[in-house]
Amino acid sequence: MTTSLPNIITAIQNTINANADEVAELDRAIGDGDHVVNLQRGLDALNNVSEELTTMNWSAAFMKIGMTLMSTMGGASGSLFGTLFVSMGKAAKGQELDLTAFSEIFSQGVESVKKRGKADLGEKTMLDTLIPVANSLQADAASNAPLAVTLDNAKAVAIVGMESTKDMIATKGRASFLGERAIGHIDAGARTSQLMICAIADVLDSH
Repeated sequence: MTTSLPNIITAIQNTINANADEVAELDRAIGDGDHVVNLQRGLDALNNVSEELTTMNWSAAFMKIGMTLMSTMGGASGSLFGTLFVSMGKAAKGQELDLTAFSEIFSQGVESVKKRGKADLGEKTMLDTLIPVANSLQADAASNAPLAVTLDNAKAVAIVGMESTKDMIATKGRASFLGERAIGHIDAGARTSQLMICAIADVLDSH
């Protein structure tokens, strides 16, 4: 139910704010240094419409989230996170949101991010977190895994995916100009994606 969205948005804000200094440091090392500030701006905007989101079906809510992030975040990540949710909104049209449906909806959203960013797994981006999570959700949906197991698996692969970016050479964005000097640094977008996925999973698990 979309009534859970205000709690989810608050949980995401709390985890991003708590880790803001770390993320800013990661981003300053190999990026523009503005990722976390842009993300916080987008989350503030979502918080302002969170009650409105509860009156919508999932398709409309995902679309609203995507458009809000696109118009308020700025930067490449605003476009990418916006694309993720707009695509999820389109995929969710007329669907009941059980785990099987959500796993497919999320996967379609991630595919759109791949196309928009012209990136894939192993290129030191947020996709190194998002793609493993999408795959994990689909595998658990196919095997009818219990929700608690599905959420634990999603968190675990998000963390492994995020940590994998440390040893990668970046081929996208500003970090790509650094070549091998980007090795040893976790990608900021992969880290914030992991933080958000873990926060969402914790909220869903507690309900």
